Amino acid sequence: MRIPAETIYPRTGDRQTVYLRAVVHGHNISVGDYTIYNDFVRDPVEFERNNVLYHYPVNGDRLVIGKYCSIACGAKFLLNSANHTLRSLSTYPFPIFYEAWGTPVSEVSSAWDNRGDIVIGNDVWIGYEAVILSGVHIGDGAIIGARAVVTRDVEPYTIMGGVPARPIRKRYDEETIQRLLALRWWDFPPEQMRKCLDALEQGDLQALEQMAGV
Repeated sequence: MRIPAETIYPRTGDRQTVYLRAVVHGHNISVGDYTIYNDFVRDPVEFERNNVLYHYPVNGDRLVIGKYCSIACGAKFLLNSANHTLRSLSTYPFPIFYEAWGTPVSEVSSAWDNRGDIVIGNDVWIGYEAVILSGVHIGDGAIIGARAVVTRDVEPYTIMGGVPARPIRKRYDEETIQRLLALRWWDFPPEQMRKCLDALEQGDLQALEQMAGV
């Protein structure tokens, strides 16, 4: 089930929290169902302009966010144009200013290093003012601490914190993680989710598996 485009606010009277899928329309940005963004400083509807940074069409890079993610106020996603190239002897982006320096416009993208897409899994919680850099992949069920700067990939169900962010601990033991990854509860249809909410919220994985027919 997809969130209808007109359904922006999950709660009556709350204009600080939005279903992100309903307010993001830009090129190369994909957001899964029920993912939310909360912003008590700026209008959360302006997420794409205020939080997805250095995302220029010339690169073709993507921001992919899964289902049921929770993104806190001020979290930022820095795409590839933020990375001034280290291949040059200077970090100054000469190719961008091709009119001044006579460089071919076709070389604009050589002004920065392309590290790839940002891919966020399902059920990921990204804390207050965290920063996710280009090329980073964050696994399902991970937690990114407040004001963490994530410079490398994050394994599923791992809690990360710090600058640069480092693993603090796993949320569960490896067997439980593998069972959750196999279950993929975030793909349940809404009718099934409603029946499973109690088991999910109580942390009863066995009951959740039984309801899913595992």
